[in-house]
Amino acid sequence: MEKRKFKWRKWLIVLTGIVATLAIVAFIGFTWFMNKSKPMIDGELAVNILEQDVSVTRDDKGVPHIFAKTDADLYRAQGYVQAQDRLFQMDLARRQASGRLSEIIGEATINTDKHFRTFSLRDAAEKSLAAYDEESKQVLEWYAEGVNAFIVQAKENKTLSYEFSLLGYEPEEWTVVDSLTIGKYMAYDLGGNWNTLAFRHWALQNFDEEKAKELFIKYPENASSIIEANIKNPVVVAGQFNADLLPNEFNGSNNWVVSGDKTKSGTPILADDPHLGLSTPSIWYQMHLQSPQQNVSGVIFAGIPGIILGHNDDIAWGVTNVGPDVQDLYIEIPNPDNPTQYRYDGKWEQAEVRDESIKVKDGETVDFEVVVTRHGPIMTDLAFKDTEPTAQFSMQWTALQSTAELRAVIGFNKAKSWDDFEKALEDFKAPAQNFVFASKDGTIAYKANGQIPIRKQGDGQLPVPGDSSDYGWDGFISWDELPTIVNPEEGFIATANNQVVGEDYPYHITDFWAQPYRFERIKEVLVANDSITVEDMMNLQMDQHNLYAREFLPSLLTSMKAQDQDGKYAEIITMLENWDMVDAKESGAPLVFHTLMTKLQEVLFKDQMPADMYDIMHGKFNITDQLLRTAYAGGKSIWIEEQGGVDATVYKALELTIAQLEDQFGKNASKWQWGDFHQLTFNHTLGSASPILAAYFNAKKVPIGGSKVTVQAADNDLSGNVDHGASWRFVVDVGDLTSGYHIVGPGQSGHVKSDWYQDQVLDWANGDYHQTFVKQEDIKGKTLKLKAK
Repeated sequence: MEKRKFKWRKWLIVLTGIVATLAIVAFIGFTWFMNKSKPMIDGELAVNILEQDVSVTRDDKGVPHIFAKTDADLYRAQGYVQAQDRLFQMDLARRQASGRLSEIIGEATINTDKHFRTFSLRDAAEKSLAAYDEESKQVLEWYAEGVNAFIVQAKENKTLSYEFSLLGYEPEEWTVVDSLTIGKYMAYDLGGNWNTLAFRHWALQNFDEEKAKELFIKYPENASSIIEANIKNPVVVAGQFNADLLPNEFNGSNNWVVSGDKTKSGTPILADDPHLGLSTPSIWYQMHLQSPQQNVSGVIFAGIPGIILGHNDDIAWGVTNVGPDVQDLYIEIPNPDNPTQYRYDGKWEQAEVRDESIKVKDGETVDFEVVVTRHGPIMTDLAFKDTEPTAQFSMQWTALQSTAELRAVIGFNKAKSWDDFEKALEDFKAPAQNFVFASKDGTIAYKANGQIPIRKQGDGQLPVPGDSSDYGWDGFISWDELPTIVNPEEGFIATANNQVVGEDYPYHITDFWAQPYRFERIKEVLVANDSITVEDMMNLQMDQHNLYAREFLPSLLTSMKAQDQDGKYAEIITMLENWDMVDAKESGAPLVFHTLMTKLQEVLFKDQMPADMYDIMHGKFNITDQLLRTAYAGGKSIWIEEQGGVDATVYKALELTIAQLEDQFGKNASKWQWGDFHQLTFNHTLGSASPILAAYFNAKKVPIGGSKVTVQAADNDLSGNVDHGASWRFVVDVGDLTSGYHIVGPGQSGHVKSDWYQDQVLDWANGDYHQTFVKQEDIKGKTLKLKAK
């Protein structure tokens, strides 16, 4: 018996040893596999496309500083270095925008591919190439040469990033159209309003006109023919569109510039923080480019040459989204006998039909056609199902025109004055952006730039008849009439996707501006300080004061008290009354307030429309604000009256709020904290595949303050994941343009084994900026010599 026990123990020890050995071997093998694709960042490396040697120093935050003797080698090196750190991201971006994800992922992304092929981003990029001059085309070619040099080397050395091995494919050659397609994707991400038109069309079909009217930010005036056309020609909308593929409605930004009259240094200070999706890797890639022709530092989208936002030796600039109505829907009437013909001025007109067959990994090719009318692509085909040839929507969009934004970027990088910069802006047409500018000569300036259409009839709030030449665009707002400010008396210029023109502005831009609270807080701080420093601007970018609560909380509390006769929610009401209206992560009141504002929308709208209509109803916050203001001012709202009045509406939302929060965080409200729900999230694409990959690739969540209405923009999904906000923070004093201050969350590198993969997560949460220098002698780090052929 003892011998049997001994043998059993012996075999157990042996088996344990074998398992441990295999685990160690597997770990070593996995580590080797992951490490072999880490980019080389020091030493010497032959790159045969270069004409002369190039130096690349990565500083302590992984920012590459590229020093080249010619622009040709500078852009080649930029392409090479971006590919070192972000090739998989670049490849995925061009595939998504081109509608080619299914080739590498399979059936799961067929609908996504249909969506982007219908939006015709790559087709627009191909057409835009003709708009570029030879110099700009050459820059694109040089950049593509650099990307391809890295791809060839990585394939030969079997050092392609691990994502390619995990998905079982290799990247194709990079082309100039790939870069332009990624640029068109950014116009898509920042220029969308077509879904709001589709929603309003549906609302007119399903609600009385007066009730539908309250769902408009501003109801169209003198547009009876347009309203009649929407009612008489119903297009199937409910059940047709996938809201998950729509750009985030809060894509926007903060920017401001302060003159030397209001700064401690006596020279202008500029700040910018674009608000986009937060992910691993970042949408932005920070770089410094220097040649005898230019010295520019800032950020760019991976896959594109140049620096789109930042500073050079003479100027600095930043952007926010204007958000104009640049996508119009047309109600198209197809020919019953030939569904690719559409009625126009009494005749049937043949549409363009593009074969967009979609290749599918491990599956059969999916036949798909994109039908393009004189106005633009038929959007109803996004239904992903066969539909009868009744009325359909087509979309006209400025970004589908031939545009040349990269030429503008090249101009920004080399501009020395406002005149130079404004001249370059003429080529930046889509997406429309609020540019702020500062130069070392003391000039501060602003321009709302881009192609903004002038309509023959209507104001862009509803689809218009597509069968008549009485509707459509009659050109664009002229360059000289775009909103522009130079050296204002106030001593500062600020934008935060707010309304940038007054009622006297002669052209329609949009009625759907962002809620005003970020802008009002920025203005409040800038007005109050005449000795502003760079540190003040960093603090303002991290400001958590909630002016949304400042406007509505007193009225909401009045409603709560009026309904809460038995004191059921006395503790919650007291918490809100004592709140300083700062969205601090340690506070419970922001958790109650923000949940309440979401529940108000659900009480008012959710049960009265299909789920997908509720999801594509962008502007719910603005509309709810509008209804509350009307009700608290003594006016009538059908939606609120249906709930029993404003007090009853608020109380219903409060009941839902407390029920949800008690379920999530327990009944002891004194222990509730905003940060327990509101948590910073930087997820990697591969993290969605499994919990194991999520734990490996995604950053650990961090409780944070702020919200979508604070200057520290931090918008969360319904689960509390903060996945949208300041994708890059930047502050610079133009009195010393030898450096600027940045945060790029979660980090510079797309490689999980890099020290710079997620090293800026806590920097993002805490507002810890890094200083990036542009003088070679000031830059410390590891240097890679790219040797010419």
